[in-house]
Amino acid sequence: MTGLLRRLGGADLAAVPEVRHALRQMLRHWRERDSAEVAELLVSELVTNALVHTEQGAVVTATVADSRLRVEVRDFVAALPAPQARPGTLPPVAEDATNGRGLALVRSLADDWGVRARPLGKVVWFEMHGEAA
Repeated sequence: MTGLLRRLGGADLAAVPEVRHALRQMLRHWRERDSAEVAELLVSELVTNALVHTEQGAVVTATVADSRLRVEVRDFVAALPAPQARPGTLPPVAEDATNGRGLALVRSLADDWGVRARPLGKVVWFEMHGEAA
């Protein structure tokens, strides 16, 4: 099993590319290159959401066991996210908008995803499947 753990400060958007890079390094031996690139995009979306919408920091964990990648982003605000689009569609946003698509992307590109309430905050997670190296 391979793993990643990062604690991020509140509203520290500089952490987004750092987490992407750390995930890329963790997945460098994963045979599913396309899935790894999608995972980088999705972790960026979840980390950005956690940092922008909660301003209280986050904890990112990622694990690869066998052929399954699981990424979790935990924040410390109890409000649960509610994606606005139907399954398999992106939400209606302006073409030049810089936000509003994150969870819809996760829902449409991940093999599985969800939100789990925690005693203090929540965890938003996704899974991707591929072949282990």
